[in-house]
Amino acid sequence: MSEHIVQRKVYFVIFGLLMVFTLLTVLAAFKDLDNIFHGANTVLALTIAVIKATLVTLYFMHVRYSSRLIWVIVIAGIFWLGIMFVLTISDYMTRPSGLTP
Repeated sequence: MSEHIVQRKVYFVIFGLLMVFTLLTVLAAFKDLDNIFHGANTVLALTIAVIKATLVTLYFMHVRYSSRLIWVIVIAGIFWLGIMFVLTISDYMTRPSGLTP
């Protein structure tokens, strides 16, 4: 199997995008967006985090140029993470309000 050669320019562009999204995360932390709707800051921060994680996974972990088996493993990991989130949130939501931290 031959390796895919990625140009240096691609890495610099992805690094620049990661720095821009990091700056957006910092700026969003100082801005109160909860007056738009409750939880807007959290939604924005998680959206930026997912975009950054996707860029790192695709380019720096070389998943974009990998075989279908690697794609299946990555998608299975994301699916498992989703299951863990759903189970955690369902446990949290079913607790009496006095017991939550």
